[in-house]
Amino acid sequence: MTRYVVRRLLQMIPLLLGVTFVTFAVSNLMPGSPVSNLRANPRARPEDAARIAEQLGLNEPWPERYAQWLSHLVRGDLGLSLYNYTPVRDRILNVLPNTLLLTSSALLFALLLAVPLGVYAAVRHKTWFDHLATVGAVVMFAMPTFWLALLLVILFALKFNEWGLPSLPVGGMTDARGGGGLLDRVEHLILPVASLALIQIGVWSAYIRSSMLEVLGQDYVRTARAKGLRQSAVVYAHAFRNAFLPLVTLVGLSLPDLFAGAVIIEQIFAWNGVGRLTLEAVSRRDYTLVMGTTLMFAVLTMTANLFADVMYAVLDPRIRYD
Repeated sequence: MTRYVVRRLLQMIPLLLGVTFVTFAVSNLMPGSPVSNLRANPRARPEDAARIAEQLGLNEPWPERYAQWLSHLVRGDLGLSLYNYTPVRDRILNVLPNTLLLTSSALLFALLLAVPLGVYAAVRHKTWFDHLATVGAVVMFAMPTFWLALLLVILFALKFNEWGLPSLPVGGMTDARGGGGLLDRVEHLILPVASLALIQIGVWSAYIRSSMLEVLGQDYVRTARAKGLRQSAVVYAHAFRNAFLPLVTLVGLSLPDLFAGAVIIEQIFAWNGVGRLTLEAVSRRDYTLVMGTTLMFAVLTMTANLFADVMYAVLDPRIRYD
């Protein structure tokens, strides 16, 4: 197992290089630059814009600037933001806990709902609940994240307020009137988490249902039933343990979707996270900040996939990595 983990970590290096190279190339080949707005300002002198571009190194070819960025990266330096000249590392670390709180809460919420839904739908195969769960999974999977978020805002914020019901906040992480305590933060977290989790619930519940149906038809399950074991023991002690294992890998592969969805959700709900920071950096042509956030998302995704593979081997003793 140790050799496998080390090999996977070494394989991450060229992947990260490829991600950073493509991101740097696309960012620098896009029209505009961090000084475009300054040049368009009639009050700014052209020589001032030229001087700032020279100080930022924007006059050098982008492959040369990429090599310089890599030389700083190996020393743990992500550079300075081209917008406000603050360290990129500090800006990311300041908002990273907020993004991890959002994605981890959505992941936990999705698992807590998807697993029992999928298991119960499989046990009640071809009943009204099974058909309803299948249709609901397809509908949730087909919904775009931003559209689902807007629907939740309209229903639980606007309509609930019109109907005189307790409404949920739709912006920021805390409210000055709420005191910024735990309950206030949880209220601000509900809609963003639901927007991210509902789509995953549809995918994972359908997968658990399909996996459970396959396992329930195996010979050892029939043997357990023939021995007179209770239905709960057959379902949870025999079938569920084997049906749940592939979901570990599926969750690991779904983490990039969670991170990508967080970029949109953080912008919609004004959630102060890395996703919102990335969109702001793109709009301002802040190349160094875009590189830092992209690298962070890539590292988190690859690490999560590696963790899922390792956990799959830990949970299933039949799996051995050479």
